[in-house]
Amino acid sequence: MTTKLLPCILLIVLTTSACSSFLPSAKQTSKSPWDSFEDAKATYDRVIPDKTTSKEMQTLGYDPFTSPNIKILTYVDIMNRFMPNPSITKESLPEGIQACIHAKADCIAYEFDPQVIKSRRYGNVFLDLFNFHRKSTESGWRFEALLVIVDDVVVYKLWGGNPLINKNKETKNPLGPLQNAGDLLKGVVTPDL
Repeated sequence: MTTKLLPCILLIVLTTSACSSFLPSAKQTSKSPWDSFEDAKATYDRVIPDKTTSKEMQTLGYDPFTSPNIKILTYVDIMNRFMPNPSITKESLPEGIQACIHAKADCIAYEFDPQVIKSRRYGNVFLDLFNFHRKSTESGWRFEALLVIVDDVVVYKLWGGNPLINKNKETKNPLGPLQNAGDLLKGVVTPDL
């Protein structure tokens, strides 16, 4: 009789324990020459508008043909980004962006977004598995930059990002797996007209 009870007790202990190693985790990484936010920002700071050339940018790691995840933008992309509506005039834009729009096909821009973001769920496996109570955490960094080039010289640069990502999310569903049952039934049950 005790041999039949042992698996049940083991199952109860496992499902009620807070062993988060059974819960999913994920890591999202954009491959780039930079290992951290600080590395990406330091390299970005070495780019000097109206001085740094395309060849010098390649040595810094800004080469879309050898460095991964660098997006190439045209002057039309730049216009759409900086002039999203007719109330914004070309004259109100920074000089480098104006030069890009005026240069048309001789303008190119690089946009890059290196990042390392890790997410994992933690807490009680049973409550998480049956959607009663889920806890998750997200950490990492993200750097975003735009470099605009006219006639092989950088004319404009812009950066942003998150040097330190640290987010926690907690979701409680008192009805567990039945909490969103109404959403499932919406597609199945249609009213007769």
